[in-house]
Amino acid sequence: MHTRLTLRIHALLEHFFPERRLFLRSDTETRFIRLKPETQLVAWTGSVIFVGWTIVATAILLMDSIGAGNFRAQAQRDQMTYEQRLNSLSHERDIRAAEARAAQERFNSALQQISIMQSDLLATEEKRRELETGLEVVQATLRDTMRAREAARQQVAALSAKADENTDVAFNEEAVGTVDLLSQALAETAEERDQIATDAAAAIDYASEMQLELRLLQERNDQIFRQLEEAMLVSVEPLEKIFRDAGMNPDTMIAQVKRGYSGIGGPLTPIQFSTRGQEPDPDALRANGILTSLDRINMYRIAAEKAPFSMPVRSSFRHTSAYGPRWGRMHSGIDMAAPTGTPIYATADGVVSFAGWASGYGRLIKVKHEFGIETRFAHLNAIDVKVGQRVSRGERIGAMGNSGRSTGPHLHYEIHVNGKAVNPMTYIRAGRDVF
Repeated sequence: MHTRLTLRIHALLEHFFPERRLFLRSDTETRFIRLKPETQLVAWTGSVIFVGWTIVATAILLMDSIGAGNFRAQAQRDQMTYEQRLNSLSHERDIRAAEARAAQERFNSALQQISIMQSDLLATEEKRRELETGLEVVQATLRDTMRAREAARQQVAALSAKADENTDVAFNEEAVGTVDLLSQALAETAEERDQIATDAAAAIDYASEMQLELRLLQERNDQIFRQLEEAMLVSVEPLEKIFRDAGMNPDTMIAQVKRGYSGIGGPLTPIQFSTRGQEPDPDALRANGILTSLDRINMYRIAAEKAPFSMPVRSSFRHTSAYGPRWGRMHSGIDMAAPTGTPIYATADGVVSFAGWASGYGRLIKVKHEFGIETRFAHLNAIDVKVGQRVSRGERIGAMGNSGRSTGPHLHYEIHVNGKAVNPMTYIRAGRDVF
């Protein structure tokens, strides 16, 4: 049975690979090599395998080359996009800063106008009260004069009646003098009355003009206050959102900043208007509310200087590892790769709490900030600060390297809040809206 199967296989191979002889001749003799079907099959199979392996290896190399080219092109595109984004953010930051300065100038100008108009209004009110008082005195004098005139008329009528009854009796000189005096007093009283009436009409017209001017002034003040309140609302809400996105309570943060900046006075001291013991003026309340919002914005500005919103690397770099689980362990920071010696900068004001070698981290710098925040800069090539040294945001503290457990030059950047690691990208993304 085995022999038959072998013969059939041999016959089938002879059909595709007939037996061949390879002759080798020399000057004296001729030899040949017999190539059996089985030998030809083995040689053909080996050749096919070799050619196939060559094709596959060439395709893999071509694919790797194309993939590497695409990766470099993608990296260049990402770098260009990132630089364009940085440029646009810088331009937008400049615009927002200019708008804030313009709003501050408009607000200062509005406060000056409000103060001047308030003074004018108080002076006008005083003058109006004086005119009212004078008008009351004039009216009282006029009433007394009219009563005196009426009494004089009655006396003249009585004298006239007596003269009619005694036609033969002439008025004595005293009666004639009395009549002349009364006539003169009546004429003077009439003139004074007419003058008082004219002054009263002028005072009423002036009061009406002042009321119209006061109403226009109030409308203009209301428009100015409304614009300022809208500007404060637009400015404060994004700042509050930035700190909330970074996991910070704005009210607690502002209270902590105020404890460190407890001085009073200066341009942000709320204005006070004299109320003469009456209820506070609505305009004064609105102005104080706007100044309170400005003070809150100032507190946010101080807090932004103390929170790590800035970038630790300002040169070109690429993100090589994100925050989160990696290789079965927790990666507590982000990695930024760039050439060895790339400057590393402090991301906020703080105090250096550690500067030296740490297992795994290599050369490590720790900086303590306000609000219980700590930043860590690992795998450095050089350390430019000492423990206890105060650093400011944007100050150079070291250089990028490859020390410790690292596979290439890069910065390992961590942020800890109250001893717990958080995602640094949360602060970096929030900082794009601040700086």
